[in-house]
Amino acid sequence: MKLLALPAFTDNYVWMLHDDHQAVVVDPGDAAPVAKALDEALDGQGLALVGILVTHHHPDHVGGVDALRARLQGPVWGPAHETIPQPTVPLNGGDSIEVLGIRFNVIDVPGHTAGHIAYHAASTGDGEPPLLFCGDTLFSGGCGRLFEGTPAQMHRSLSLLAALPGDSRVCCAHEYTESNLKFAHAVEPGNAELARYTAACRALRAEGRPTLPSTIAQERAINPFMRCDAPAVIAAARRHGAADGGGPAVLGALREWKNQFR
Repeated sequence: MKLLALPAFTDNYVWMLHDDHQAVVVDPGDAAPVAKALDEALDGQGLALVGILVTHHHPDHVGGVDALRARLQGPVWGPAHETIPQPTVPLNGGDSIEVLGIRFNVIDVPGHTAGHIAYHAASTGDGEPPLLFCGDTLFSGGCGRLFEGTPAQMHRSLSLLAALPGDSRVCCAHEYTESNLKFAHAVEPGNAELARYTAACRALRAEGRPTLPSTIAQERAINPFMRCDAPAVIAAARRHGAADGGGPAVLGALREWKNQFR
């Protein structure tokens, strides 16, 4: 099973998973890079598109869905409680789907949007680590803006993702890693693992390569939004308005700080 990050727009990734015959894509905000990858795969022999997974309703995640329907040989799956291009198979947390022989469990992760979902596969059947498609809820070193949700919702959503197996590959939808890590250093400057990871990510970007996927274990170690119980993170959040040391209050203060951070 091959996992590809297809660049779209300025900093989006459309994720493609394929087995050399059939493919599924996640959050195709733009149809063009998907069509190009399908047509050019396997020295031009091409791939059949058998499914589309959608995590939330923002245009840079669903804008290419309708343009891909003409070549789609399967369903579009998406969040039951958001308005996305129809027809789709609506999904709620606790549901599961199967595509390319892989079972994905659906997780409700509101916060960035009200009905955001994520997809986690414990196994891809080829000995590779678990796989998480998390849209804009979790970024490497950061989390999504709270456009429709609350700090408490985002804290719970990230806690659910943090509880997944540590080797789960984190396939988020934007190349925000370097800017997120700059903020993470401001929050927790003494984090040695953060310094190491930052150097590794800078090297990848210097070579024109994605910093993603990350892993859940990596994010637990360096992502301040997943470290709301770490003393240094709590102290930093209190300096920026957190009323107490509870997780939602810490996350809310961090998110407000990050919104203004340059």
